[in-house]
Amino acid sequence: MTEEHRRLEEATRRSAHWRRWGPYLSERQWGTVREDYSPGGTAWEYFPHDHARSRAYRWGEDGLAGISDNHQRLCFAPALWNGRDPILKERLFGLTGSQGNHGEDVKEYYFYLDSTPTHSYMRYLYKYPQRAYPYTELLEENARRDRRRPEYELLDTGVFADDRYFDVVVEYAKAGVDDLLVRIAVTNRGPEAAELHLLPTLWFRNTWTWEPGTARPRLRAAASHVGVRVVEAEHETLGRRWLVCEGAADLLFTENETNARRLWGVAGPTAYAKDAFHDYVVHGRAEAVNPAGVGTKAAAHYRLALAPGQTRAVRLRLSDAAPAAAPFGDAFDTLIEQRRREADEFYATVVDAACSDDARAVARQAFAGMLWGKQFYHLDVKRWLAGDPGQPPPPPARRHGRNAQWTHLYNADVISMPDKWEYPWYAAWDLAFHTVGLAPVDPDFAKSQLILFLREWYLHPNGQIPAYEWSFADVNPPVHAWAAWRVYKIDRRVTGVADRDFLEKAFQKLLLNFTWWVNRKDTEGMNVFEGGFLGLDNIGVFDRSSPLPTGGHIEQSDGTSWMGMYCLNMLAIALELSQANPAYEDIASKFFEHFVYIAKAMNDLGGDGITLWDEQDGFYYDVLHTDREARQLKVRSMVGLIPLFAVETLEPDVIDRLPGFTRRMQWFIDNRPEFRANLDTVSASGGGVRRLLSIVNRTQLTRVLRYMLDRDEFLSPHGIRALSRYHREHPYVLTVDGVEHRVDYEPAESRMALFGGNSNWRGPVWFPMNYLLIESLQKFHHFYGDDLKVECPSGSHRLLNLWDVAGELSRGLIRLFLRGRDGRRPVHGAARTFQIDPNWRDLLLFYEYFHGDEGAGIGASHQTGWTGLVAKLIQQSGE
Repeated sequence: MTEEHRRLEEATRRSAHWRRWGPYLSERQWGTVREDYSPGGTAWEYFPHDHARSRAYRWGEDGLAGISDNHQRLCFAPALWNGRDPILKERLFGLTGSQGNHGEDVKEYYFYLDSTPTHSYMRYLYKYPQRAYPYTELLEENARRDRRRPEYELLDTGVFADDRYFDVVVEYAKAGVDDLLVRIAVTNRGPEAAELHLLPTLWFRNTWTWEPGTARPRLRAAASHVGVRVVEAEHETLGRRWLVCEGAADLLFTENETNARRLWGVAGPTAYAKDAFHDYVVHGRAEAVNPAGVGTKAAAHYRLALAPGQTRAVRLRLSDAAPAAAPFGDAFDTLIEQRRREADEFYATVVDAACSDDARAVARQAFAGMLWGKQFYHLDVKRWLAGDPGQPPPPPARRHGRNAQWTHLYNADVISMPDKWEYPWYAAWDLAFHTVGLAPVDPDFAKSQLILFLREWYLHPNGQIPAYEWSFADVNPPVHAWAAWRVYKIDRRVTGVADRDFLEKAFQKLLLNFTWWVNRKDTEGMNVFEGGFLGLDNIGVFDRSSPLPTGGHIEQSDGTSWMGMYCLNMLAIALELSQANPAYEDIASKFFEHFVYIAKAMNDLGGDGITLWDEQDGFYYDVLHTDREARQLKVRSMVGLIPLFAVETLEPDVIDRLPGFTRRMQWFIDNRPEFRANLDTVSASGGGVRRLLSIVNRTQLTRVLRYMLDRDEFLSPHGIRALSRYHREHPYVLTVDGVEHRVDYEPAESRMALFGGNSNWRGPVWFPMNYLLIESLQKFHHFYGDDLKVECPSGSHRLLNLWDVAGELSRGLIRLFLRGRDGRRPVHGAARTFQIDPNWRDLLLFYEYFHGDEGAGIGASHQTGWTGLVAKLIQQSGE
């Protein structure tokens, strides 16, 4: 057991609160739905980036490489100024959905280099140009570009030319639960001497403005020792804390209050506002800061003059203990290095040493990105709808608009985010994949996240899991049960303990969610499901979450398959729980029966001969129902591959111990012969009968795989595309009332505005779907073994069993991030700086999705949440 394992064990036993402090600060609070009080729900316009430095947030805080306590009472983050920027760099900049030619897009270069699960050690790199930051150029050039052109990135502006930038490395190490060592090292990469203003900043989240009578916390300049400056913090529930700053930096103080005069031309509650440090440093206004040395926001102001190539470090300490006489002796750096070595020792137990150094580094950064992706998320929808005492009331339309039916929802928790800039809000199905990626390093946190979303103050009274703040009522694929089952098994392998208490808690609440799906998304009661876009944005001919231009509705191949998978996940959990409690046998029988009805319906809707399976093509399609007819929408997309996800084996050593379930299953098989097509049996090697439940039978499986493994269809060098490349030359076209609706193969960014154009399912490779395909192939191989081999790639005459096919897909996904023989990483695409510059080429970005032909990263650049699954692939299958 490593030191980090001991800390995790102490945190689980609650004998030491090692998770109290962490990277729980958002990287963008401005422009979020939480902060939007506009009449029309225009979040991006209501709270723009230009307001962020001057306006106190209602529901959270943001910062650069920041940390906070787990209730975000006290926050810490560095701020920077290069002497040329128009704005003090306190937070990340990017384009909102209405500004970017492909939607939201962060325009910064920052990298999560390391983190342990308890955040006992963390490392972050920010690359800060020495030239003026090109805010206007980025806005104007992206506005000129349409969806057919690539995004205009920060590197494209030339602001990093001649290496004129600073590398700012921020390290955190915990000497104790409430004793944080901070080291900020700044390196001048440029050819000339350069100066950087560094302002490590400590502030309280503003809670007092919104609730009259709330105690106001206080920061003040405290007595200092020789060579250090001290800020003392006092909070009603957090108690006292001290920030000790090395050297003779100037201490600056202001209030975390809105600068109403700058924004609206009226007097504010105080002369000292949130943006005082900006005015003091950038504009030289000494009167902007409080000379009394008190406030709710404080910073130590360092001016670092650096020669070319020089590195200077600033050390700080945030602790619950009054500062000692010499807080920055040799022991300070020694302890940081010790925590770094402990991180090395911990990850050596996670990733196989047989992997290359490059692969281990990829996995390490992927885990770091997932761990840095935690964020304190606060939203009380009832309060958000009604407004706050002493504040102007929200517009009346708010009570009938976005999220008005979610008044029970109260979030105030640390949650795993898709990323903390482009998606600084949780997404339910993203989170399920996050937990599977996090479970190998922190199964306790993974389990707690899954349970959290099933709590009464998250789960809707009708059983729906909240999707995301843009619209909690949107429908994400039902993968929560899959994640709970996978995390349970990973946890059992990691800890050696089967946490049936967790599994039972999750299962009981998931019964409510399953019932919601059955009651709300099976329009005609035929076990064929809809669900809308189901997270796949623009994959279809129409926006599947809006009224169709044809009228009628769509019977969804993916929606129905997700429900088949949901049934099998619940069946597997029920069978596991039955081992200790036979009462679960009955509910296991229910899910067995429900699955076979769904599987049958996939091939014959209500016995009417209408089918999602096309026997001629050998593929699954959606079916469009109108008053006049039912027709298949023959788009070869991920929608037709999702049926592969619904597969489970029933092992004889499990089933034979459950006579009640076995008896009811056998009665169903004997008396309902029409359902046998989706149940197969073989003799298990250890004796007994192994059963396979699957939407696709063996023949259908091989026919679908022929498309999936065809390089001219779905198979790319780096995984399975979301749409077949066939549609590049053969777009699908449907004309309705003279209007053409079409689906083209688009391997990169979306060229259309459907669903905002912020993501694209018409050709790129998406990690979560590929991960589920790999897992499904492994399950099929477990049943069929070497008796079933397919051509891989199709037409190659190279026969592989399905385990080896899964391995090929896994290695293709991993190779997205590995440096190839040519020295290039596919993920970096044509970004020359990332490919060849020694100070950039080992820095990784874990994108939302990847170019369907070339593998370049596309979409949200820091969506390590589900793309972080690459670490799990490296861990389980190597290179």
